[in-house]
Amino acid sequence: MDSIKAIEALGALAQNTRLDVFKLLVRHEPTGLPAGEIAKRLDVPQNTMSSHLSTLSRADLVSSKRDSRLIIYRANLAAMNGLIAFLLENCCSGDDCAPITNQLERLCQ
Repeated sequence: MDSIKAIEALGALAQNTRLDVFKLLVRHEPTGLPAGEIAKRLDVPQNTMSSHLSTLSRADLVSSKRDSRLIIYRANLAAMNGLIAFLLENCCSGDDCAPITNQLERLCQ
């Protein structure tokens, strides 16, 4: 991941609703959720949710797929992993990174 893409992804996540959407979609991998269900669960009007999903999609953090009348959104875990790797790429040069790597190992078990 380059700096431009990282800034775009971080900018997309730098808003409460969009961060909540992304976290919700991560919890619902690999099946994803329909746009209306996301809006309902987060108590956000559907037209507002559409705007948030578009922002996340442009930042490549979510993908969508039509399933009959529904549009199913999924978190782009590869993009999330790329962003985390980008942020940590210069970190692991000693004990300073141990808390971060330990937490990631614990979360990923």
